[in-house]
Amino acid sequence: MRHTLNGAEVFCTTGGREFDPKGQVLLFIHGSGQSHLTWLLQARFFANRGYQVLAPDLPGHGHSDGPALSDIAAMADWCQDLLAALGVEQATVVGHSQGCLVGLELARRHPGSVAKLAMIAGALAIPVNDWLVNNARDNQDKAIAAMMAWGFGLPGAFHDNSVPGMSHVNFGTSLMRANATGTLHADLSACQAYDQGEEAAALVACPVLCILAEKDKMTPIKAGRAMADALNAETIVEVPGAGHMLPAEEPKAVNQALRAFF
Repeated sequence: MRHTLNGAEVFCTTGGREFDPKGQVLLFIHGSGQSHLTWLLQARFFANRGYQVLAPDLPGHGHSDGPALSDIAAMADWCQDLLAALGVEQATVVGHSQGCLVGLELARRHPGSVAKLAMIAGALAIPVNDWLVNNARDNQDKAIAAMMAWGFGLPGAFHDNSVPGMSHVNFGTSLMRANATGTLHADLSACQAYDQGEEAAALVACPVLCILAEKDKMTPIKAGRAMADALNAETIVEVPGAGHMLPAEEPKAVNQALRAFF
């Protein structure tokens, strides 16, 4: 689905179904350097079970026009603008990694728009190291390669996973390279600068689910547990052996946890 928002063309996947803003809307927010393809194994699953899926490419990502936003609060406001423009009064928000920070800010800044909040492989802060931020600016392929190396548990890294014939590393690399140059640097800089997580969490009143990965090297599970505590999460699911890229690496576990929460 394509839509013009704030003078720019935006792409959203709806899981292959016609989108009805009056139904039970699920807003999926992708992470740094990602796109709607993060949710490849969630979008159709839930769209074919009666949910109204909305998984946008943030500005500068995937098929959406740029430039990329470089501030988490601006991304949250952009998501709110998208919901309003499409006639969505309230959505269940699902974020992955950076998308958790955006979802957190969306719930804080626009609480009436968020019915529930699901946080996947996230934390209240994502203090990206300077080496990765600088390489995202100066040598994007090197930064992508590092993120792919860190992003998966051993099964995903060795292509031994629940999606037969799929190489997570190759898929993730191709996905990130498809974004506009500079997008990854903007995302990582936004994560590095965001320091409002604890304040935002204290103001979130909606039901919260946290899905965490045991072997997460990018948002370690210790930080995920602290996030769950701060948000008074009603449900915490920890996926054994999994790495940071949970939606792709362990889609069955993610989808089961999300479906029960919805």
